[in-house]
Amino acid sequence: MKVEALDKFWTDKSRYDVAEKRFYEGPQKVTDRSHYSPLVSEIAKAREHIQNSLEKIDGVTLDDGSKSELASRLSQLESDNKELKAEVSTLNQLLDAIVKRLDNLNLTNGESKKPVAEPKKAEANNKDDDDDVDLFGSESEEEEEEAARIREERLAAYAAKKAKKVQIIAKSNIILDVKPWDDETDLKVMETEIRKITQDGLLWGASKFVPVAFGIQKLSISCVVEDDKVSIDWLTEEIEKLEDFVQSVDIAAFNKI
Repeated sequence: MKVEALDKFWTDKSRYDVAEKRFYEGPQKVTDRSHYSPLVSEIAKAREHIQNSLEKIDGVTLDDGSKSELASRLSQLESDNKELKAEVSTLNQLLDAIVKRLDNLNLTNGESKKPVAEPKKAEANNKDDDDDVDLFGSESEEEEEEAARIREERLAAYAAKKAKKVQIIAKSNIILDVKPWDDETDLKVMETEIRKITQDGLLWGASKFVPVAFGIQKLSISCVVEDDKVSIDWLTEEIEKLEDFVQSVDIAAFNKI
């Protein structure tokens, strides 16, 4: 049993461990180099390309790069510049033509105005010379007579039209309270005397006796008056003139019709 155990014991395991480590480390280094080598080559190519481009731009050698974006932009700018120059020259020509046309118009207008001013001066001189002679006096008098005749005809037509027009007469409905002196005053006689007051535009209406106090009554009488013909102040004064019957007159109601 002891002999078999000694046969299975691994006395040089450390050597195998080192060999195993070297085995695994070797391929890994190789793969790492193979991983980084393409990237380095791409970087070198990019640097070379940039350097060549800078050299071409510095030397302004666009023979091989005429189809590039820079060359196309430059050509586009040149064409746009030519078009702008052509448009500006066209506008300048149009402006010159307009200015010439305006100058010609101003000249023609100035020439047409000059002959008009000369007759005015001649007319002014003739007026100064002929101030004492009234050559058009008869015509002016005839014109004034014609204007007066037309004005009179228009006034007559307006008056006739106004006469035919129906005029609205302003009227008022008034209720008067007439107070007697005492209870012995005969109200019927007082009413009769009041109705004797007449005037063009005055129309008496209904009446009634209204009790006041202590057996005394007052006369309430209505009337319709034309405002332009009958004055309320005049009417009250005429009633108050009946001193034997009337003590005072008050306006109980006043309405426009």
